[in-house]
Amino acid sequence: MLRLARAGDEAGIEAFLARHAETSMFLRANLRDFGLHGSDAPRATRFWLAGDPTCAVFGLSNAGFVAIQAPAAEPALFDAFAAEIAGRDLLGIAAVPEAATAMKRALRLDETAFALSTREPLYRLPLGALRLPPGTTTLRPPREADRPLLFDWSRAYSSELHMAPPDQIDAEANTRTENALTSGNLRLLEQDGTPVAMSAFNARLPDMVQIGGVYTPPALRGRGHARRAVALHLAEARAEAVETAILFASGPAACRAYEAIGFERIGAYMLARLKAPVTVGAPR
Repeated sequence: MLRLARAGDEAGIEAFLARHAETSMFLRANLRDFGLHGSDAPRATRFWLAGDPTCAVFGLSNAGFVAIQAPAAEPALFDAFAAEIAGRDLLGIAAVPEAATAMKRALRLDETAFALSTREPLYRLPLGALRLPPGTTTLRPPREADRPLLFDWSRAYSSELHMAPPDQIDAEANTRTENALTSGNLRLLEQDGTPVAMSAFNARLPDMVQIGGVYTPPALRGRGHARRAVALHLAEARAEAVETAILFASGPAACRAYEAIGFERIGAYMLARLKAPVTVGAPR
């Protein structure tokens, strides 16, 4: 039976998710950063769980994203979660492909509703095996003076990867820009004082990070900037006792770049982003 998580469930949820660490980064990081309740932050998440001990966890963030860790769950459990979140606005789903597909079915969403719905290669790297590409480019945190560049790059990134509906691209870019300047999770790669690429963590734990938001402007691609930005960023994290990095790659070029610095493919993951927000359970 599925139920809303309550105070005291945190340790059991974390223990279950930690056993599936590579595909639970969004859920684990949101739980660690915001707890079960009480925050208006976009990433703050309400959690539902099933089983005793826990065998499935579903989450819905304030921003409208569902994240799932439910290995071998029956369709009825996805139906139960869809009923639990009826009336709430949904923007997307993040899960292994099998769970994402099951959730789409339970929500009665077909593929035409999605701007992005791709099975992406999932990669893992123990940071002791990180390979740093040679080069003279350097990494630094962003500064307030970088705000216009961060907005432009964030807008281009979101548009290129269909991370937001067209009428929400600017709002998405503003959110990403503010997060870049305040979270400490983004770095800019510079060549002779000029930014040429960026790397970011979209989920972070004390011992594990998940790469997201890697971008190089089209005119500067093919020069190894992205792989060096990610490698230098991970070297920083390794110096802070992070042991493992996770990412899902957006295409063959990205796969080659990540493999060049030591990442190995371990499976697949899916980010499904709707073309427009959908109210769960509303007639369509």
